[in-house]
Amino acid sequence: MGLLSRRNLLVGAGAASGAAAVSACSSSDTGGGSGAGAAPGRPANWPSESDWEALNERVGGRLIRPVSPTVACASDAGGDACTEDLKALENPFVHEDLAGATQSTGWLDAWTTEVSPYAVAAQSARDIAAAVDFAREHDVRLVVKGTGHDYLGRNNAADSLLVWTHHMRNINRHDSFVPDGAPAGTEGVPALTVGAGTRWLEAYGAATEAGLYVQGGGCTSVGASGGFIQGSGFGSYSKAFGTGAGGVLQFTVVTADGEVRVANQYNEPDLFWALRGGGGSTFGIVASTTLLAHPIPSLTGTVTGTIAAADDAAYEELVRRYVEFYPEALNNPSWGEQVRFNDDNTVELALTWLELTEAEARATWAPFLDPLGAPGSGFEVDVTFTEIPFEHVWDLMWWNENAPDDVVADPRANQPDNQYWWAGNSGEVSAYWSAYESRWLPLSMYTERPDQLVRMIVEASRIRGFTIQSNKGLSGAAPEALERDRQTSLHPGAFDAAALIIMAAAQAPAYPGVEGHEPDTAVAESSREQVNEAFSIIREALPGQGAYANEASFFTEDWKQEFWGDNYERLLQVKHEVDPDNLFRVHHGVGSDED
Repeated sequence: MGLLSRRNLLVGAGAASGAAAVSACSSSDTGGGSGAGAAPGRPANWPSESDWEALNERVGGRLIRPVSPTVACASDAGGDACTEDLKALENPFVHEDLAGATQSTGWLDAWTTEVSPYAVAAQSARDIAAAVDFAREHDVRLVVKGTGHDYLGRNNAADSLLVWTHHMRNINRHDSFVPDGAPAGTEGVPALTVGAGTRWLEAYGAATEAGLYVQGGGCTSVGASGGFIQGSGFGSYSKAFGTGAGGVLQFTVVTADGEVRVANQYNEPDLFWALRGGGGSTFGIVASTTLLAHPIPSLTGTVTGTIAAADDAAYEELVRRYVEFYPEALNNPSWGEQVRFNDDNTVELALTWLELTEAEARATWAPFLDPLGAPGSGFEVDVTFTEIPFEHVWDLMWWNENAPDDVVADPRANQPDNQYWWAGNSGEVSAYWSAYESRWLPLSMYTERPDQLVRMIVEASRIRGFTIQSNKGLSGAAPEALERDRQTSLHPGAFDAAALIIMAAAQAPAYPGVEGHEPDTAVAESSREQVNEAFSIIREALPGQGAYANEASFFTEDWKQEFWGDNYERLLQVKHEVDPDNLFRVHHGVGSDED
């Protein structure tokens, strides 16, 4: 039996039965404090065993010892237990059920996943506060993991105390939510409050059941209250509803002093502003988030497929036609998601529409697709339009009946019937990254400098393919969505951006240190060089445009301006006010370069 079969006996018992978690595994521990000083390799001031026991008592026995998800491979990388565990780790929900796992396994020359010696399996804001107090008093590094999707390794660190919010998945619906501290007579709005460990699939399910929609991410397993939304958070329908951050009405957050605070536009307004876009695990640890709920849309749909150009000249013409088509047809609240430009003279479509019928969606695309599909045009068009009742967007049964290849159901026993992930996201599970770059693409490139945009797309895609994601960018967004997002700390460049360009390279599944399953370093280095070469063309064409902090390079140089632009100085002021000793420090987070 592999670790992934056994671990629920350990972690489950620890989360539910008091001190059993710490004492049950202390006999086999390989690195915790011993009470007589730090173990070899630990910091000299590492807390004693009695200190950890005291924390365990304070959190009701929910202090656990996380275990590496590949521990079975350490002794026998070719054995059945290792094989079983690695196969299980191709499931994103397995990573979330394990305190010691992260969805990304590392980044070339940057980081590899580390397992915290201890974790608080938090079930409340009080548990989080206890962990924060302990870390502050004992000078222990804190890391936070909800669902573990962070590309930059910010949710794991050696010699750290992990705050694991996976169990905090309560969802409460409000017919008429009024933020704490609001003036008398403030009109309530429909809302959803989600715990720190809630996944978007769960939030969407609860909203749909009530005839509502909350704006979040497209990946079903991403957290609805953690780093995604605190880093702004774009989803498929952000042109219609704005970012996830813009839809937040209130946070319950634990700050560095161990206080549980309520942050909204009336209470702690500066902290509220910073939490909406300033980056996760930077200003505090969020225990719950209240999201604005909208009436559920009636229809959505997808445009998917490939357009192949006969040769290089035809490909350039294809790119030109798309650049001309986009501003009037797609830069509006009805359209989202992405188009991919490849090095083999193909363009792939993977877009969504909102509140259009299939006939209306086809009519939108007809001026672009019909000439390309004509005999002798030099193009091959294979594109499909699929209309979806919005109430079924996150309904596994509907997908199994209508598009089974698009989804992967969680195959484990005793899981929710509707738990699944998109097949297209499988390439990010247990991924080892070698490059990830993003850049805001302003609408003016389409309308004022189309020739330069065409050259940029063609030249860069000759070296390596990339996507242009129109839902990540707020040019053409609905006015009410823009109004909400202008109250957040999102990079100002996003408001003029028609889209976000993303170019990345990864190997998946890949596990550093696991013999026979390690990433290929030569391939990683080669793909990194390719991305660097191709993206330099994009960066040169778009100077000063900035990047999306949730999806960016580990090695971003001018990261303060790249991620937050003119908002950085105000964010830093908030950081100094709520975390003067820099307890919450993550890679390229606000204030992370200060002592």
